[in-house]
Amino acid sequence: MFARISTYKTGPDTRRDNPSDDVVNSVLELPGCKGVYYLNGKETDNALSITLWDTEEAMVASRQAASRIREESSQADRTRIVSVEEFEVMASSLKD
Repeated sequence: MFARISTYKTGPDTRRDNPSDDVVNSVLELPGCKGVYYLNGKETDNALSITLWDTEEAMVASRQAASRIREESSQADRTRIVSVEEFEVMASSLKD
């Protein structure tokens, strides 16, 4: 599995509620996407999005579409994109 992590700078005008269903569905509809997490810093001016991909090829193929979605949602939420990094997931485990 592979992950793309985007870091955003937030501010006083940033929309802090959940991302819209349209944004989430746009990401989940990208071929090879396995999931998405959105995180808002509690006492910081940072936010993160983490997308998970079944293969590196799927993650690479999604770059252009993901960039468009990221730009549009960042503009709508009034955040600034700080960085976008890609990783191989070496271990994962979720407890029920």
